[in-house]
Amino acid sequence: MEQFLQQVINGISLGSIYALIALGYTMVYGIIKLINFAHCDVYMIGAYVGYFCMRNFNMGFLPSLLMAMVVCTTVGVLIEKIAYKPLRNATRIAALITAIGVSLFLEYGTMFFVKATVRTYPPMTGFMAKSFKVGNTVITMQQVIIAAVTVILMVLLQFIVKKTRIGKAMRAVSQDKDAAELMGINVDATISFTFAIGSALAGAAGILVGVYYNSINPLMGILPGLKAFVAAVFGGIGLIPGAMIGGYIIGATEVFVAGYGRSMYKDAVVFAILILILLVKPSGLLGRDKKEKV
Repeated sequence: MEQFLQQVINGISLGSIYALIALGYTMVYGIIKLINFAHCDVYMIGAYVGYFCMRNFNMGFLPSLLMAMVVCTTVGVLIEKIAYKPLRNATRIAALITAIGVSLFLEYGTMFFVKATVRTYPPMTGFMAKSFKVGNTVITMQQVIIAAVTVILMVLLQFIVKKTRIGKAMRAVSQDKDAAELMGINVDATISFTFAIGSALAGAAGILVGVYYNSINPLMGILPGLKAFVAAVFGGIGLIPGAMIGGYIIGATEVFVAGYGRSMYKDAVVFAILILILLVKPSGLLGRDKKEKV
Protein backbone atom coordinates (compact mmCIF):
# COMPACT_ATOMS: atom_id res chain seq x y z
CA MET A 1 0.00 0.00 0.00
CA GLU A 2 2.86 2.39 0.83
CA GLN A 3 4.38 1.83 -2.62
CA PHE A 4 1.01 2.41 -4.25
CA LEU A 5 0.53 5.73 -2.42
CA GLN A 6 4.06 6.78 -3.31
CA GLN A 7 3.38 6.10 -6.99
CA VAL A 8 0.14 8.09 -6.78
CA ILE A 9 2.09 11.11 -5.46
CA ASN A 10 4.71 10.71 -8.18
CA GLY A 11 1.97 10.30 -10.81
CA ILE A 12 0.29 13.53 -9.72
CA SER A 13 3.60 15.41 -10.07
CA LEU A 14 4.38 14.05 -13.53
CA GLY A 15 0.75 14.29 -14.64
CA SER A 16 0.66 17.97 -13.62
CA ILE A 17 3.53 18.69 -16.00
CA TYR A 18 1.95 16.75 -18.87
CA ALA A 19 -1.36 18.52 -18.24
CA LEU A 20 0.24 21.97 -18.50
CA ILE A 21 1.88 21.07 -21.81
CA ALA A 22 -1.25 19.34 -23.13
CA LEU A 23 -3.33 22.46 -22.46
CA GLY A 24 -1.23 24.39 -24.97
CA TYR A 25 -1.75 21.72 -27.62
CA THR A 26 -5.47 21.51 -27.06
CA MET A 27 -6.09 25.28 -26.92
CA VAL A 28 -4.33 25.94 -30.23
CA TYR A 29 -6.05 22.98 -31.88
CA GLY A 30 -9.42 24.13 -30.56
CA ILE A 31 -8.97 27.55 -32.16
CA ILE A 32 -7.24 26.93 -35.52
CA LYS A 33 -7.19 23.10 -35.80
CA LEU A 34 -3.37 23.01 -35.81
CA ILE A 35 -1.18 20.52 -33.96
CA ASN A 36 1.58 22.89 -32.86
CA PHE A 37 4.54 20.53 -32.57
CA ALA A 38 6.79 23.49 -31.76
CA HIS A 39 4.94 23.75 -28.45
CA CYS A 40 7.18 21.12 -26.83
CA ASP A 41 10.23 23.25 -27.61
CA VAL A 42 8.66 26.31 -26.04
CA TYR A 43 8.54 24.14 -22.92
CA MET A 44 12.27 23.47 -23.35
CA ILE A 45 12.98 27.21 -23.65
CA GLY A 46 11.07 27.77 -20.40
CA ALA A 47 13.35 25.28 -18.67
CA TYR A 48 16.45 27.12 -19.94
CA VAL A 49 15.11 30.54 -18.96
CA GLY A 50 14.47 29.22 -15.45
CA TYR A 51 17.95 27.71 -15.34
CA PHE A 52 19.72 30.94 -16.31
CA CYS A 53 17.56 33.01 -13.95
CA MET A 54 18.43 30.75 -11.02
CA ARG A 55 22.05 29.96 -11.91
CA ASN A 56 23.31 33.25 -13.39
CA PHE A 57 21.08 35.86 -11.79
CA ASN A 58 20.47 34.17 -8.40
CA MET A 59 16.72 34.62 -8.73
CA GLY A 60 14.33 32.63 -6.57
CA PHE A 61 11.88 30.03 -7.82
CA LEU A 62 8.83 32.29 -8.15
CA PRO A 63 10.58 35.16 -10.02
CA SER A 64 12.23 32.57 -12.31
CA LEU A 65 8.85 30.95 -12.94
CA LEU A 66 7.29 34.28 -13.89
CA MET A 67 10.25 35.17 -16.11
CA ALA A 68 10.03 31.79 -17.90
CA MET A 69 6.32 32.35 -18.53
CA VAL A 70 6.90 35.89 -19.85
CA VAL A 71 9.70 34.81 -22.22
CA CYS A 72 7.73 31.80 -23.48
CA THR A 73 4.65 33.97 -24.00
CA THR A 74 6.74 36.24 -26.22
CA VAL A 75 8.23 33.27 -28.10
CA GLY A 76 4.79 31.74 -28.64
CA VAL A 77 3.33 34.96 -30.04
CA LEU A 78 6.33 35.46 -32.35
CA ILE A 79 5.98 31.89 -33.65
CA GLU A 80 2.31 32.49 -34.40
CA LYS A 81 2.94 35.83 -36.13
CA ILE A 82 5.96 34.74 -38.18
CA ALA A 83 5.33 31.08 -38.98
CA TYR A 84 1.60 30.34 -38.71
CA LYS A 85 -0.30 33.53 -39.52
CA PRO A 86 0.86 33.61 -43.18
CA LEU A 87 -0.46 30.04 -43.52
CA ARG A 88 -3.84 30.75 -41.96
CA ASN A 89 -5.69 29.82 -45.17
CA ALA A 90 -3.20 27.18 -46.37
CA THR A 91 -3.77 23.45 -46.26
CA ARG A 92 -3.43 21.64 -42.94
CA ILE A 93 -0.45 19.63 -44.17
CA ALA A 94 1.43 22.86 -44.99
CA ALA A 95 0.82 24.18 -41.47
CA LEU A 96 1.80 20.82 -39.96
CA ILE A 97 5.08 20.70 -41.88
CA THR A 98 5.77 24.29 -40.82
CA ALA A 99 5.17 23.33 -37.17
CA ILE A 100 7.72 20.53 -37.46
CA GLY A 101 10.17 22.95 -39.09
CA VAL A 102 9.70 25.51 -36.30
CA SER A 103 10.24 22.74 -33.74
CA LEU A 104 13.57 21.75 -35.31
CA PHE A 105 14.60 25.40 -35.63
CA LEU A 106 14.01 25.99 -31.91
CA GLU A 107 15.82 22.81 -30.89
CA TYR A 108 18.95 23.33 -32.94
CA GLY A 109 18.90 27.12 -32.61
CA THR A 110 18.95 26.65 -28.83
CA MET A 111 21.69 24.06 -29.19
CA PHE A 112 23.77 26.56 -31.18
CA PHE A 113 23.64 29.13 -28.37
CA VAL A 114 23.79 26.92 -25.26
CA LYS A 115 25.53 23.84 -26.75
CA ALA A 116 24.30 20.26 -26.41
CA THR A 117 25.72 19.86 -22.90
CA VAL A 118 23.27 18.72 -20.26
CA ARG A 119 22.77 21.49 -17.70
CA THR A 120 21.97 20.87 -14.05
CA TYR A 121 19.63 23.11 -12.10
CA PRO A 122 21.07 24.55 -8.89
CA PRO A 123 20.14 22.45 -5.83
CA MET A 124 17.03 23.61 -4.05
CA THR A 125 17.60 25.06 -0.61
CA GLY A 126 15.50 26.14 2.33
CA PHE A 127 11.75 25.68 1.96
CA MET A 128 12.07 24.04 -1.49
CA ALA A 129 14.39 21.32 -0.16
CA LYS A 130 12.06 20.11 2.58
CA SER A 131 10.10 16.86 2.58
CA PHE A 132 7.74 15.15 4.97
CA LYS A 133 6.26 11.72 5.52
CA VAL A 134 2.69 10.55 5.64
CA GLY A 135 3.11 7.07 7.05
CA ASN A 136 5.86 5.59 4.90
CA THR A 137 5.02 7.80 1.91
CA VAL A 138 7.54 10.57 1.25
CA ILE A 139 6.22 13.83 -0.19
CA THR A 140 8.75 16.45 -1.23
CA MET A 141 8.00 20.14 -1.16
CA GLN A 142 8.85 20.24 -4.86
CA GLN A 143 5.98 17.83 -5.56
CA VAL A 144 3.62 19.97 -3.50
CA ILE A 145 4.69 23.12 -5.37
CA ILE A 146 4.32 21.42 -8.78
CA ALA A 147 0.77 20.34 -7.93
CA ALA A 148 -0.10 23.72 -6.40
CA VAL A 149 1.27 25.77 -9.32
CA THR A 150 -0.56 23.52 -11.79
CA VAL A 151 -3.89 23.83 -9.97
CA ILE A 152 -3.54 27.62 -9.69
CA LEU A 153 -2.72 28.00 -13.39
CA MET A 154 -5.57 25.68 -14.42
CA VAL A 155 -8.10 27.56 -12.27
CA LEU A 156 -6.83 30.86 -13.71
CA LEU A 157 -7.13 29.46 -17.24
CA GLN A 158 -10.70 28.29 -16.63
CA PHE A 159 -11.57 31.72 -15.24
CA ILE A 160 -10.13 33.44 -18.33
CA VAL A 161 -11.91 31.13 -20.75
CA LYS A 162 -15.28 31.11 -18.98
CA LYS A 163 -15.59 34.54 -17.36
CA THR A 164 -13.65 37.11 -19.39
CA ARG A 165 -14.37 38.89 -22.65
CA ILE A 166 -11.31 37.46 -24.38
CA GLY A 167 -12.33 34.00 -23.17
CA LYS A 168 -15.73 34.42 -24.80
CA ALA A 169 -13.97 35.52 -27.97
CA MET A 170 -11.79 32.38 -27.85
CA ARG A 171 -14.85 30.17 -27.54
CA ALA A 172 -16.59 32.02 -30.38
CA VAL A 173 -13.59 31.68 -32.71
CA SER A 174 -13.35 28.00 -31.78
CA GLN A 175 -16.99 27.47 -32.78
CA ASP A 176 -16.99 29.44 -36.05
CA LYS A 177 -14.14 31.76 -37.02
CA ASP A 178 -16.01 33.47 -39.86
CA ALA A 179 -19.14 34.12 -37.80
CA ALA A 180 -17.01 35.46 -34.93
CA GLU A 181 -15.33 37.88 -37.31
CA LEU A 182 -18.71 39.07 -38.59
CA MET A 183 -19.72 39.75 -34.97
CA GLY A 184 -16.77 42.14 -34.57
CA ILE A 185 -14.30 39.82 -32.86
CA ASN A 186 -10.65 40.40 -33.74
CA VAL A 187 -9.77 36.85 -34.79
CA ASP A 188 -6.04 37.49 -35.23
CA ALA A 189 -5.71 39.00 -31.76
CA THR A 190 -7.70 36.12 -30.27
CA ILE A 191 -5.48 33.51 -31.91
CA SER A 192 -2.35 35.35 -30.72
CA PHE A 193 -3.74 35.46 -27.18
CA THR A 194 -4.39 31.72 -27.32
CA PHE A 195 -0.77 31.07 -28.33
CA ALA A 196 0.36 33.40 -25.55
CA ILE A 197 -1.54 31.54 -22.84
CA GLY A 198 -0.54 28.10 -24.11
CA SER A 199 3.12 29.12 -24.33
CA ALA A 200 3.05 30.60 -20.82
CA LEU A 201 1.77 27.28 -19.47
CA ALA A 202 4.50 25.42 -21.37
CA GLY A 203 7.12 27.75 -19.88
CA ALA A 204 5.81 27.02 -16.40
CA ALA A 205 5.98 23.28 -17.10
CA GLY A 206 9.58 23.66 -18.30
CA ILE A 207 10.87 25.23 -15.10
CA LEU A 208 8.87 22.77 -12.97
CA VAL A 209 10.57 19.89 -14.80
CA GLY A 210 13.97 21.52 -14.28
CA VAL A 211 13.37 21.87 -10.56
CA TYR A 212 11.98 18.33 -10.24
CA TYR A 213 14.42 16.37 -12.43
CA ASN A 214 17.37 18.81 -12.22
CA SER A 215 18.85 18.16 -15.69
CA ILE A 216 17.86 19.87 -18.96
CA ASN A 217 19.08 19.75 -22.57
CA PRO A 218 18.00 21.26 -25.93
CA LEU A 219 16.17 18.08 -27.00
CA MET A 220 14.34 17.57 -23.71
CA GLY A 221 10.97 18.61 -25.15
CA ILE A 222 10.56 15.88 -27.76
CA LEU A 223 9.34 12.92 -25.69
CA PRO A 224 7.38 14.85 -23.03
CA GLY A 225 5.80 16.86 -25.84
CA LEU A 226 4.66 13.71 -27.61
CA LYS A 227 3.29 12.30 -24.36
CA ALA A 228 1.45 15.54 -23.66
CA PHE A 229 0.00 15.28 -27.17
CA VAL A 230 -1.13 11.74 -26.31
CA ALA A 231 -2.73 13.17 -23.16
CA ALA A 232 -4.58 15.81 -25.18
CA VAL A 233 -5.86 13.20 -27.65
CA PHE A 234 -6.79 10.84 -24.83
CA GLY A 235 -8.90 13.47 -23.07
CA GLY A 236 -10.34 14.90 -26.28
CA ILE A 237 -8.22 17.23 -28.41
CA GLY A 238 -9.58 20.76 -28.29
CA LEU A 239 -11.16 20.32 -24.83
CA ILE A 240 -9.45 21.95 -21.83
CA PRO A 241 -10.89 19.56 -19.19
CA GLY A 242 -9.90 16.65 -21.43
CA ALA A 243 -6.29 17.86 -21.56
CA MET A 244 -6.15 18.09 -17.78
CA ILE A 245 -7.64 14.64 -17.24
CA GLY A 246 -5.51 13.11 -19.98
CA GLY A 247 -2.34 14.61 -18.51
CA TYR A 248 -2.94 13.10 -15.10
CA ILE A 249 -3.94 9.71 -16.50
CA ILE A 250 -0.89 9.49 -18.77
CA GLY A 251 1.43 10.68 -15.99
CA ALA A 252 0.02 8.15 -13.51
CA THR A 253 0.18 5.35 -16.08
CA GLU A 254 3.85 6.04 -16.84
CA VAL A 255 4.79 6.21 -13.17
CA PHE A 256 2.96 3.01 -12.25
CA VAL A 257 4.49 1.06 -15.14
CA ALA A 258 7.99 2.27 -14.18
CA GLY A 259 7.39 1.86 -10.45
CA TYR A 260 6.34 -1.76 -10.71
CA GLY A 261 9.45 -2.94 -12.51
CA ARG A 262 8.65 -2.29 -16.15
CA SER A 263 10.47 1.00 -16.71
CA MET A 264 11.72 -0.15 -20.13
CA TYR A 265 8.12 -0.34 -21.35
CA LYS A 266 6.69 2.89 -19.92
CA ASP A 267 6.94 4.81 -23.21
CA ALA A 268 5.53 1.89 -25.18
CA VAL A 269 2.52 1.69 -22.85
CA VAL A 270 1.81 5.42 -23.26
CA PHE A 271 1.79 5.21 -27.05
CA ALA A 272 -0.19 1.97 -26.93
CA ILE A 273 -2.85 3.97 -25.09
CA LEU A 274 -2.86 6.46 -27.99
CA ILE A 275 -3.39 3.67 -30.52
CA LEU A 276 -6.12 2.13 -28.39
CA ILE A 277 -8.02 5.38 -27.90
CA LEU A 278 -7.84 6.14 -31.62
CA LEU A 279 -9.26 2.69 -32.39
CA VAL A 280 -11.98 2.68 -29.73
CA LYS A 281 -12.94 6.36 -29.36
CA PRO A 282 -11.09 8.64 -31.79
CA SER A 283 -12.73 11.76 -30.33
CA GLY A 284 -11.16 11.10 -26.92
CA LEU A 285 -12.53 10.50 -23.46
CA LEU A 286 -14.64 13.68 -23.29
CA GLY A 287 -14.95 14.31 -27.02
CA ARG A 288 -18.06 13.82 -29.10
CA ASP A 289 -18.08 12.13 -32.45
CA LYS A 290 -19.02 14.57 -35.21
CA LYS A 291 -20.45 13.54 -38.53
CA GLU A 292 -18.89 15.36 -41.45
CA LYS A 293 -20.68 16.09 -44.68
CA VAL A 294 -18.97 14.67 -47.74
